Amino acid sequence: MELKNWQFNQGGWGQRVLQWVNLRPEEGERTLLMFAFYTATSIGLLWLEAVTYGLFLDKYGAESLTIIYIASSAIGSGLGFFYSWLQEVLPMRRAIVAIALLMALPLVLFRVGLELPLLFGITVFSMRLWIDGAYILNDLNTSITANQLFNIREIKRTYPIISSGILLADVISGFSLPVLISRVGLRNVTLMACFMLVVGAFLLFYLSENYRQAFPDASRRTEEEDPSDYATRRFQGPLRTYVWLLVTFFVLVEILYVLIEFQFYSELELQFQGGGVDLANGIASFVGIFNGILGIFELLTQWFASSRVVERMGVFRAGSILPMLVVLIGAISLSSALGGWFDLFLGVIAIKFVDELFHYTLIEGTGPVLFQPLPESQRNNMQALVNGVAEPVATGVAGLVMWALIWGGRRFLGKDQWQALQSPVFVFLVVLVAMAWIAIILLMRSRYVGLLVSSAERGRLGVSDVDLRVLKRSVVETLEKPTSDADKRSCVELLAQIDPKNVGEVLAPLLAGLSPALQRQSLEVMLEHPKAEYLPQVRGLIDRPQPPEVLALALRYVWLTERTPDMRQLRPYLRPEVDPVVRATAASLILRKGNREQKAEATNALRRMLTHKQERERVMGTRALGEADFLQGLRLYVPNLLQDESLRVRCALLEVIASTHLEEYYPSLLRGLSYKSTRDAAMQALVRLDNEVLDRLVALAEDVHKPDLVRMYAWSTIAEIGTVEAIDVLVSHLMTAWGTNRRNILRILLKMPEERGIEGVLDRLGRRGVEILIDQELMFMGQLYAALVDLPEVEIPPDEPEAVATRPRTNGHVSLTADYAIELLRRALQDLQTDSVERLFLLMKFLYPLSSIQAAAFNLKSGSRSYMARGLEILDNTIDIPSKRSLLSVLDRQGDAEKLQNLSELVDYQPMSPSDRLRFLLELRLFLSDWPLACCFHVARVARWSIGADQTLAGLRHPTGFVREAVLAYLEVASPRALLELLPKLQNDPDPLVAAQVRELMERFGLSSSKA
Repeated sequence: MELKNWQFNQGGWGQRVLQWVNLRPEEGERTLLMFAFYTATSIGLLWLEAVTYGLFLDKYGAESLTIIYIASSAIGSGLGFFYSWLQEVLPMRRAIVAIALLMALPLVLFRVGLELPLLFGITVFSMRLWIDGAYILNDLNTSITANQLFNIREIKRTYPIISSGILLADVISGFSLPVLISRVGLRNVTLMACFMLVVGAFLLFYLSENYRQAFPDASRRTEEEDPSDYATRRFQGPLRTYVWLLVTFFVLVEILYVLIEFQFYSELELQFQGGGVDLANGIASFVGIFNGILGIFELLTQWFASSRVVERMGVFRAGSILPMLVVLIGAISLSSALGGWFDLFLGVIAIKFVDELFHYTLIEGTGPVLFQPLPESQRNNMQALVNGVAEPVATGVAGLVMWALIWGGRRFLGKDQWQALQSPVFVFLVVLVAMAWIAIILLMRSRYVGLLVSSAERGRLGVSDVDLRVLKRSVVETLEKPTSDADKRSCVELLAQIDPKNVGEVLAPLLAGLSPALQRQSLEVMLEHPKAEYLPQVRGLIDRPQPPEVLALALRYVWLTERTPDMRQLRPYLRPEVDPVVRATAASLILRKGNREQKAEATNALRRMLTHKQERERVMGTRALGEADFLQGLRLYVPNLLQDESLRVRCALLEVIASTHLEEYYPSLLRGLSYKSTRDAAMQALVRLDNEVLDRLVALAEDVHKPDLVRMYAWSTIAEIGTVEAIDVLVSHLMTAWGTNRRNILRILLKMPEERGIEGVLDRLGRRGVEILIDQELMFMGQLYAALVDLPEVEIPPDEPEAVATRPRTNGHVSLTADYAIELLRRALQDLQTDSVERLFLLMKFLYPLSSIQAAAFNLKSGSRSYMARGLEILDNTIDIPSKRSLLSVLDRQGDAEKLQNLSELVDYQPMSPSDRLRFLLELRLFLSDWPLACCFHVARVARWSIGADQTLAGLRHPTGFVREAVLAYLEVASPRALLELLPKLQNDPDPLVAAQVRELMERFGLSSSKA
C-alpha cells in the first residue's frame, strides 16, 4: 500500500533536525517558508522603524510622540476593519498578498516625499503613523496565514518557531542598519526596507499558490450573528471580576510599553542633541545596534529559557518578572535625581531592554493561558476584544495622559523647570504602572485559582498554571464551607488530579468533619499513595461508629500503611455478625500479612461468605479475593462463581481474575465482552491487565466470525488500555482495516482522552498519512460512482416488492427480476457511499477542529440546499488537503457522472459493460460490506452473468451467512455441476438458513446426507 511505503521512507538527517525542533516532516516546508516570510517582513519594518524614529525625533522631538499614540489608536482600529473588508471582496490567498504589498508601496512615496522640502514634515509624520499600522497589518497577516496553513494541533508546534522570526530580524536588522546608513544613506534605507517587504510579499505569494488548498477560493461571507449569542457572552459573579482584571492586565501591559518607549526616545533625543552627530543618523544607528544586541538575548531566552521558566515558576510568577525588574531598575534610576550614583539615561535604556526582552518572550507566551478560565465559547471573543479594542484604546489613553502631563507641566512649572523634571516624572509614572501591574497579577492569581476550584470538573489546567500552595488553601476553604457535596467532590477530584502523592496533606485533617460519602472518596484517593503520617486522623475514624464502607477503607489504610501492624486486632472483624464489607476487608488484609494460623481463619471466613445464600455475602467475599495476595485453597471456588446466578458475583469475579492474574481464566474475560450484562466489568478487568492481554484482544478484534459489536468492544478495550503499544496496535490496524472495522477504530481513537488517539495517529502516520487515508476513501468512492454510472438505472414498478431494508431469500421462495436485483445493488452501493463519507469526516477530525467538522457534517446531512452550501463553505474555509476540490465535489449536490469526473485525478475511469463492472466490483470484494457483496451475486444470478471461480469460492468462504446463501443461489443457476460437488461439504454450515438451503438443494438434486 502507498501508506506503508510512504511511512518506511521517512528518516535521514532532515528528519532528525525536524525532531529536534519538534516538527513533523509534512510541517517542515510550510514552517520554514512562514519563518522566512515573517523574518524578511520584520527586517524591513525594523529598518523603517529605526529610520523613521531618527527622522521624526529630529523634526518634531519626542514630545510629539504623544500625538502619534493618540492617532494610532484610531488608525489601528480602522486598519482592522479594512482588513476584514478586504477578505470579504477578495479570496483569502489574494487578500494576504495584497496586504503584504500594501505595506510596501507607501515606502516608495515616502522616499519621494523626503526629497521635497514642502512635503518633508508631512512625510515624516505619515511614516511614523504608518509604522504602527504596518505592524498591525503584518501581525494580522502572519496569524491568519498561519491559521490557514496549520491546523489547531500543528500550530502549537509551528507558531513558536514562526514567531521567533521577529527575534532573528532584530539581530539581522540591528547590526546591518549602521552599515546600510553609511553605504546608502539614511533616507535610502527606506527603499531597502521596501525591498524586504516585497521579498516577504513574494514568499507569501509562493506560499498561497503552492498551498492553495489551504485557502478558500471564494471571498469570506459575512454571516448574520445569532442574537442569542449575546446571552452567552454575559459574565457573572467571580467570572466577571476576573474578566475585568484580565482586561486591566493587558491594558497596563500596553500602557507600560508606551510609557517606556516614549521615555526611551526622549532620552535618546537629549543624549544626541548637541553631540556633533546628525541626530537622525545617530538615533537610527543606536537603535539598530540596540535591537541587534537585544535580538540575541531574545532568541536565547525564547529558545532555551522561556518555556522552562514558565514550567518551573508558573504563569503568574513568570509574568511578574518583567514588572518587578522595571520597578527595581526604575527605583534605582530615580535615585539619580536625588544625587545617586546611577545615571538616569542608563536606567531608561535598561528598562527598555528588559521590557523588550520579556515582553516578546514571557508575556507573549503566557498571555493566552490567562484566558483559560473563561468558557470556551466566550474565550475567543474575549481575546479579540482585548487585542483588537482594549490595547489600541490603551495606547490612545496613554498618549492623551502624557500629552496632558507635558502641557500642564509647561504651563504651571515653566518650560525649563519642566524639562528638568520630565524624565524623573515619567520614570516615576513607569514605576507606578509596573506596581499596579504587580497588584493586578496578585489579584488575578487568587481569582484564577478560585475559578479553577469552582469548575474543577473541567480539568483543563495543570500544576504549572497556578501556585500549588494557593490552590490547596482554596481547596481547604471550599471543603470547610457549608457548600454542597457535589462542589466538595469536585475539589477532591481536582486535588487528586494535580497532586496525587500529597493529597493526604489536605484531606487528612478534614476527614472527621466530612460527610460519609466524602470520607469514602477521600480515603479512596489517599489509598493510592498512603503515608504513615496521616495514620492518627484515619485511626480516629475507626474509633467512632462509621458506615461499613468508610470503616472498611479506614481499616485497609491503617493495616496497609503501618510497617508492623498487629493483625490480631482484625480478628474481631471476622465474626459473622460484622457487616460483610468490613468482614471481607479484614479477611483480605489477614491473607496478605497474617501468619499461617491467622490466614487459615481468614480463609474459612471467606469460604463461608463465598458459599453463603445471601447475594451480598457472596459479592463481598468475591471482591475480597481480588484484594488478597494469595488465593490458596479459595481458587477451587472460581469455576462455581463464574456460573453463579448473581450477576454482581460474576462481575466481581472478573475483577478478581484480573487483579490476581489468573491466566487460565482470561478467556472468561474475553467472553464477558459478548454479553451486555458483563461487558463493563470485563472491560475494566481487561484494562487492568494492561499489555498482558493485548495479543488476545487483537485476536478477538481480528476474528471476522465474531459479531461486529464484540469486535468493536475489543478495540475499545485496547484504547482504554492506552499504552504506547496499544496505540501502536490501533494505528497499524487503521492502515489495513476497511469498512465498519475502520470506522470503529477511527471513532475509538477520536474518543481517547486528552486527544491521545489523535496525537498517536499524527505521531505515527503524520499529516501525510492521514491525507493518504482520505485519498483511499475518495478512490473507493470513485469506484462506486463508476459502478453506478455503468450499471443501468431502472425504475421499479409500484407493485414490485419493496425489500431494501430486509434480506430477500434466494432459494426459490422469493423470485427476483433483473431490474429489481440491479436496483437493490445500486441502493447498496449508495449506502456504501454514505459509509465512506462518514469515514471521511472521521478522518478530517484528526487534522482539524472537531467543532468545525461536526458543524459541516450537520449542515451537509440536512438535505437543504442552503444548509448544504453552508456546510461546504465551512469545509472550504477549514480543510487544506491536496485533494480538497475532489472531496468538496463528492459532498456537493451533483450527479454521479459529474462527481466521477471531479475524481479523475484519483480514479482512472474506463467505461465497462454492466457484467464487466459487476466482475470488477467483486475484485474489490475486500472493500465491500456484506449486503452489497450478496447483491452482486443476486444480480449475476437473475441477469445470467458469469463470475470467476476465485470470486465464487471466496464468496463461499465469507463469514456472513446470507453472502454464502447468495453464492449458492448463483451456483444453482450458473454451475449446477460445481454445486453438486460442493453441497455435501456445506451441509454443516453454522448458519441455520444456509444449512436449510443446502438440505433443500440436496433434496432437489437427489443427494443423500450420507455422502458428506
